[in-house]
Amino acid sequence: MGHGRAAEGRFGGKYDGGYEESGAPPLAAYHDVDVFGREEGHQIIYKTLSWKMVSVLMIAEIVSNGMLSLPSSLAVVGIVPGLIIIIFLGIFATYTSWLLVKFKLRHPEVHSMGDAGYILFGPVGREVLAFGTIVFAVFATGGQLLAGQIALSALSGGRLCLMLYTGIFTIPTLIFSFPRTLDKLSWLSVPSVISILIAGIVGMIGASLHPAEDRFPLSVTKSSSFYLAFFSITNPVFSYAGHFLFFILISEMKHPQDAMKAAYVLQGFATTFYAVFAVVMYVYLGNSVASPAFSSLETKWAKAAYGIAIPNFLIAGSLYSHTAAKLLFTRFFRNSHHLYSHTVLGWSTWTILIVIMNALAFILAVAVPIFSYLIGIAASLFAAWYTYGLAGAFWLHDSYHDGDGVRTWRRKWVQSSLAIFTVLAGAFICVSGTYVSVRGITEAYRNGLVGEPFAC
Repeated sequence: MGHGRAAEGRFGGKYDGGYEESGAPPLAAYHDVDVFGREEGHQIIYKTLSWKMVSVLMIAEIVSNGMLSLPSSLAVVGIVPGLIIIIFLGIFATYTSWLLVKFKLRHPEVHSMGDAGYILFGPVGREVLAFGTIVFAVFATGGQLLAGQIALSALSGGRLCLMLYTGIFTIPTLIFSFPRTLDKLSWLSVPSVISILIAGIVGMIGASLHPAEDRFPLSVTKSSSFYLAFFSITNPVFSYAGHFLFFILISEMKHPQDAMKAAYVLQGFATTFYAVFAVVMYVYLGNSVASPAFSSLETKWAKAAYGIAIPNFLIAGSLYSHTAAKLLFTRFFRNSHHLYSHTVLGWSTWTILIVIMNALAFILAVAVPIFSYLIGIAASLFAAWYTYGLAGAFWLHDSYHDGDGVRTWRRKWVQSSLAIFTVLAGAFICVSGTYVSVRGITEAYRNGLVGEPFAC
């Protein structure tokens, strides 16, 4: 973590004049050196988001199709352990959000995890973390396309080829990801959040009115093998895996110092909604609850829930593909007028990037039979670090360089211990998640559960 000095040089070295105690520059200095700089006279204005709209974007991106797998997790580990995991991960994600926000305010030039990787590990870190962000964003887009495929198939009774449903869903996902600024997507995210909230409520009502006849006995606690238990808890783990977007979101805020307010709203809403939805759906649908849970509902209720959730699947997919394109676009044109002006080169490049990201997501979703397992591998390799592990490394880096090195770690031993625990937790999730995903692939092939590419 020896590259902090280079980043600090952009502020004139050690912060000994006019900077806050946290090491972050005051707001005026922040806007002088962040990725978009002073925007007076720019044709395209990026920094327009309020913390309220950022919270909406965060909820639209994180609270999505992943929650539909939570009831099945409770079926494997039981209600009490499942609830403990969901609530603990919500608290843990709030803590790591706080660490990420502090790091971003301390380093305004950070626009993505790639920029953060440069500060921690140099050029290699930048390329690895930027690559991981793009890969995970494209895979997450593909996951939303598959969710849209399931929703459209349920609504139409499966009359068309599944690949056609995916293609149909890809078109609006591409269109909604096209705006250059997140401000436009933030307004689209309002109905997205409303749709997933109402869809969840409709699903719970449908489950209560038509409970599964074989739902008993329900499991308060349940013992399982490490493989089954960890495979099931990857659902709640990765239901919080949206932190890789945080730097990009904060970079487009009018007042980035308010970013933690958005994170509190996100984690409060997500944790509460996840816990209630998982328990209610499991209690009424029992141990045979499907993943996604809506598929276990009575037909008309499944159609209603899926239909209402479609706007959320669309916008979440658009946010992911927008993120992948935005990272590369900003990397290409940083400090160039093409970033903030209506130029032919700028718009051509942006269009090509958006099309490529959505096309890659579509091809992966329909051409790779084990794609759902690959999403788990990508989440284990990258999202485990972006949401959990790296946050601890950010605190250790800044406290070392802003203070007295190792002496600061010893003096702040509680915070240091938490940061180290965060790094170790990220490593554990990464290794264990990769293991269960790879094992899941081998068992799927062994049991003949893997389909054909481009299958209907």
